[in-house]
Amino acid sequence: MSEGKLPFESERNDTSVLGKKECESRHGKKPGERSTEELLGNSIVLIDKPSGPTSHQVVDYVKKILNIKKAGHSGTLDPGVTGVLPVALKDGTRITNSLLNAGKEYVCLMHVHEDHEKDRVLEVFKEFTGRISQLPPKKSAVKRQQRYRSVYYIELIEIDGRDVLFRVGCEAGTYIRKLVHDMGEKLGSGAHMAELRRTKAGPFNEEKTVTLHDLADAYHYYKEGNETLLKEMLLPLEEGISHLKKIWVHDATVDSLCHGAFLKVPGICRLETGIEKGRTVAVMTLKGELVLVGEALMDSMDMKNFDKGLAVKTKQVFMKPGTYPKHTPEKK
Repeated sequence: MSEGKLPFESERNDTSVLGKKECESRHGKKPGERSTEELLGNSIVLIDKPSGPTSHQVVDYVKKILNIKKAGHSGTLDPGVTGVLPVALKDGTRITNSLLNAGKEYVCLMHVHEDHEKDRVLEVFKEFTGRISQLPPKKSAVKRQQRYRSVYYIELIEIDGRDVLFRVGCEAGTYIRKLVHDMGEKLGSGAHMAELRRTKAGPFNEEKTVTLHDLADAYHYYKEGNETLLKEMLLPLEEGISHLKKIWVHDATVDSLCHGAFLKVPGICRLETGIEKGRTVAVMTLKGELVLVGEALMDSMDMKNFDKGLAVKTKQVFMKPGTYPKHTPEKK
């Protein structure tokens, strides 16, 4: 695995075209062509969460700013923690399920209670990279029992006396405060977390984050007739599944999927390589619109080599029925 990357960032995403039929579409709308009004009803805004409010309070602020009744966040941040907080708007709130289990990255300031050589700190970082066991803290939202999580990388940024600044990429559900405590125990001196900032949440990083003040200003300009700033902040829902492997389907297949049907091999136009059976995948239209998220029932090679069979089990449908025309088989 490449250093400093979450698992999906290190994967190759080559695409294979299935069959001889040309993959093109006469229907739908590319995500980038949606209007501001459409995005307000189904998109993601990436908030740079400030220290102080809870994640739930930040979502309430977003709802008040945008004058909407429904929104939801992906991945709770403690009140004192700052950084990347994806907030999905209205019809887009279900996308948070696909983001919750995606990898996360944090920058943490750890204060150790005794002086240590840099090499010893790096040694401990190495020991806590990989599959680790954690007992969640007493104040947590999950049952307090031993569980395993993957730490993909820990990179030292700076040591200043007893303050150790580092970057960590980890599986969702990893407690950084507990990680710091356990590393302090391993060092033999003890340690505590002084500051924490989330820099990645699945496919999202700090580049597109906006503050609550930025969002309020952009919405004000939007109401005054200038939508430029707000539209840049409203990210199409499809950006929330860019960490998932993708399968593109023919137009004639879309409507049946919108009604909950499972995807069959003949409906596939093209797909990314490296799909594994049991893995969560995103099913897309040829215009790049998200139709559904489901579980792969075959791997990429089987989807390419088989002429029939169920390829994806539908778990969450995002596209409304009737968006694409219903397919009527030709009479023989």
